[in-house]
Amino acid sequence: MSTTPQPAETKLSATILLLRDTPAFEVLMVKRHHQIDFASGALVFPGGKMHAGDQDPAWSDHCLGWDAFDDEQRVLRIGAIREAFEEAGILLADRRDGSTFGEACDLSVREAVDRGETAFLDVVRDLGVQLRLDALTVFARWITPVMMPKRFDTWFYAVRAPSDQVAACDGRETVDAEWIAPAEILRMEAAGERTVIFPTRMNVQLLAEARDAADCVSRAEARTLVTVLPRVEVRGESRFLVLPPDAGYGDVAEPMSRIGG
Repeated sequence: MSTTPQPAETKLSATILLLRDTPAFEVLMVKRHHQIDFASGALVFPGGKMHAGDQDPAWSDHCLGWDAFDDEQRVLRIGAIREAFEEAGILLADRRDGSTFGEACDLSVREAVDRGETAFLDVVRDLGVQLRLDALTVFARWITPVMMPKRFDTWFYAVRAPSDQVAACDGRETVDAEWIAPAEILRMEAAGERTVIFPTRMNVQLLAEARDAADCVSRAEARTLVTVLPRVEVRGESRFLVLPPDAGYGDVAEPMSRIGG
């Protein structure tokens, strides 16, 4: 008697699209370390899995927009901001007096948070700031296809990056951080100059439709969120990864051979 293998459980994760308009409309991309087991060497948006500390109820005193979201969205937004802090050195927060936090983020502190030696909540508390949960706009939601051994339920958020903070990679998970125009990311990927994994490329294409950061956020707010769970479809002798037609990406059928499937 044979049994059908059950799909791997999904892990909640968050990704953040940090946007700026000067000197041009660009998004912050980080390059994954070549020794990382997932998307090694690829250009990606900062992001990752949720940590237990992201669920600490004490965050309610250290976040702006807390009451506007349910528990899951609070955790996701805290996690997204933490990942931007760890991987890119950008902290989306305001001081208690309402001014925007604009200091450089200490690399040793970022590394300690990443290793789990220092709680992100303690860092935020010591800095006397509040995370800007309300500054993040939902951009997309993707769930890894059921046949994959590792699966994630990933929420993408768009936000205008603080103008007075400098992005810097962490040197561990990421080895580079650079601001790139969406169209240039697509050109480099098509030319084979950079590796951009399928979900990232699809969201860069969506991002490239916007004129600037404000337009990107407005478009995201106006879109009906359709969760993207790609499915495999056999056409002739080839297999394709197909996206929901109403998710905003158009009619997409990606050859599995292109993504290693």
